[in-house]
Amino acid sequence: MASNGPILPALATDAACSGNPGVMEFRAVIADTGTQVFHRGPFKKGTNNIGEFLALVLGLAYLKKNNLPWVLYTDSVTALAWLRQKKCKSKMEWTRDNQDLFLMVRKAEDWLRSNTWTTRVLKWDTAAWGEIPADFGRK
Repeated sequence: MASNGPILPALATDAACSGNPGVMEFRAVIADTGTQVFHRGPFKKGTNNIGEFLALVLGLAYLKKNNLPWVLYTDSVTALAWLRQKKCKSKMEWTRDNQDLFLMVRKAEDWLRSNTWTTRVLKWDTAAWGEIPADFGRK
């Protein structure tokens, strides 16, 4: 099945990490304009998967709070799986250096367990559409 392009309007999320674990940040942008909706980080000791997961949850919360019936995109299969499970499955150890990040993860998991949403959360088709609009451009 051919892909004609992303469904718009949409929110696109992404994360970037230098090292694993390493300095990580994540954000969401309006897909068709590139306007940044939120940006968090940098966090000293994070992973790309944790950032992708947090970006998705914050994206969901943003769309729900603002009553926007948009699609939410990620290019992360892992973040989609964790979202479905309502649980960050990272094996990274919780330390003093990443405590702030793990508190955000805990808060995100709590939000997922205590909220419902109708937002369609979809995988960004990078092969057909190019990099996700929220990409940090560091590849």
